[in-house]
Amino acid sequence: MMKIVILEADSLGQDMVFTPFEALGEVVIYRSTTADEMEEKTKDADVIVANKVPICESTIGKAQNLKLVCLTATGFNNLDGDYLKKRGIAAYNVAGYSTNGVAQHTFALLFYILEKLNYYDNYVKSGEYARGTCFSHFGQNFFELDGKTWGIIGLGAIGNRVAQIAKAFGCHIICYSASGKKYNTEYEQVSLDELLSRSDILSVHAPLNGYTENLMTLEKFRKMKKSAIFLNLARGAIVNEPDLYTALTEGSIAGAGLDVLCKEPMNPENPLLKIQNSNKLIITPHIAWAAKETRFRVVDEVVKNIQRFQRDDRTNRVY
Repeated sequence: MMKIVILEADSLGQDMVFTPFEALGEVVIYRSTTADEMEEKTKDADVIVANKVPICESTIGKAQNLKLVCLTATGFNNLDGDYLKKRGIAAYNVAGYSTNGVAQHTFALLFYILEKLNYYDNYVKSGEYARGTCFSHFGQNFFELDGKTWGIIGLGAIGNRVAQIAKAFGCHIICYSASGKKYNTEYEQVSLDELLSRSDILSVHAPLNGYTENLMTLEKFRKMKKSAIFLNLARGAIVNEPDLYTALTEGSIAGAGLDVLCKEPMNPENPLLKIQNSNKLIITPHIAWAAKETRFRVVDEVVKNIQRFQRDDRTNRVY
């Protein structure tokens, strides 16, 4: 019987049900796993289900029965592809499962900053509105999306979905490919410098790789409009966080919304923690993908990936 080892069950939420795996073999569930624990936990596995832990020789070297690694994620930068290929171990991801959820969260972050919702919420809850004399209060200015330019780095499934929604709000969409890939799209593809200088909103939806790591530095932020809002829904290491702190505190950009950070959970020494002004910065703890439907879709897709592997279907196979 095939042994399926789920290494990071809590990363899918404590309400997650893993019974769909039981029809495929013996299932062993670990709520969380560190890299140091992996050798022992995976040594008898035929299939590993994982998310963030590194998959390489030092962590799975003793797993002599291992045939398949299934990620509960789209990104696979935690996989040592050369080692997996040398061992003949297949790896699958779950591409596209979170497109709608991440696009939705992109706009949640945007509107929180754009419309100064923290300020206006506090204004009402403090009692100031109840003491006022005017039906409206104009303490903080904000602008309409209609007619604004929305720049996108990474026009994959999520980037395209964000572009569709932004277009519905009346935005002009421009996009940039860090790898130089020519997109087959209706949207205007521009250089990075042009993207930075023209965008009123700039959102990142690209994978983390050699082209995108540390892409957004202070030099780049200083090329943006002072009124611009920056959003990162991709990978934390695409952004130089100390540089973003400087850009926000010196006013190079108006605001930023982040769902990803270089280190997760957040490093207590991260300079962005010093910014307590929620009108300027909002950080959410990597939850853009975490809508209940999205999380349950991940489990269903991983089960399908195991079945695909069994019948030699290479859909979603990355190695």
